Amino acid sequence: MSRDVARAAAQWLALLESGAATERDHVALQHWRDSHPQHEQTWQKAQSLRQRFSGLPQALAMASLDRPQPGRRAVLKRALGVAALVPATWLLSRQLPIDVWRADLHTATGERKRLPLANGASLQLNTATAVDVIERRIRLVEGELALNVPGTAAMTVQTRYGELKVSQAEVCVRQFASGCRVSVLKGVVEVRDLNGQLATLQGGQQASLKAGQQASLKAGGLGQWVPFDVLQLGWREGVLAAQNQPLGDFLRELERYRPGVLRWDPRLEGLRVTGSFRLDDTDRILNLLASTLGFEVHARTRYWVTLS
Repeated sequence: MSRDVARAAAQWLALLESGAATERDHVALQHWRDSHPQHEQTWQKAQSLRQRFSGLPQALAMASLDRPQPGRRAVLKRALGVAALVPATWLLSRQLPIDVWRADLHTATGERKRLPLANGASLQLNTATAVDVIERRIRLVEGELALNVPGTAAMTVQTRYGELKVSQAEVCVRQFASGCRVSVLKGVVEVRDLNGQLATLQGGQQASLKAGQQASLKAGGLGQWVPFDVLQLGWREGVLAAQNQPLGDFLRELERYRPGVLRWDPRLEGLRVTGSFRLDDTDRILNLLASTLGFEVHARTRYWVTLS
């Protein structure tokens, strides 16, 4: 099951339980359920999970909506001990991940954070990101981060596919379902595989990534490096940039910063986008693209938008 579909189902469920849902919202929800068999299956599972956890605090039952607020973290950790007794936990932990709830630091969908660390280092978290920070070790649970370590005291970034040693360097790491993308902005970053061994690029040329290089780190090791695309840095300044990019690819990236569901006519995929767009107003981005490229934006609710 797609994590995006699970998150969307949780958002719809929260809207209904909030008591603020309008008749239009109910119609939009039914349309979402009918639009794909997986949506209806996920909706039924979400309702079943909600019923099973009905005796637990609301914070636990609906923490999956995005990310818990700091004041809720203690409630979640206490409630997780009870949740561990419930057979549905296996399903819950994969579709609405418990690791994300319990992480030290979070960003919600569309949110970004910049955090100072010891010895002049700094950490930035992109949208929908969760990390644990233990002294000089950062564990990327989900999402994307940028780490700048100006001094010689190294910091480690741990991912599901290996770890990075960062000293006098700056790196961006984005974690996907099947691997992570490592992009070095400056300095040299040492990469180690899941066994803690120094990783080598395909072909065995080198064991570290240098400034301007980017490679995919997967369970099988480190892929061949390619030049780093500087446009990927835009999120750190709140900008989504594109240079003659297919609209479909641009919209898939924009989706990361928008709660709810964004759909579009497949015929729009091949249109081209060039420009820099402020991420603090994604509705404005869609309307600007619509006026420039000649498509229409249909918003049933804030959380259900279709482009045609």
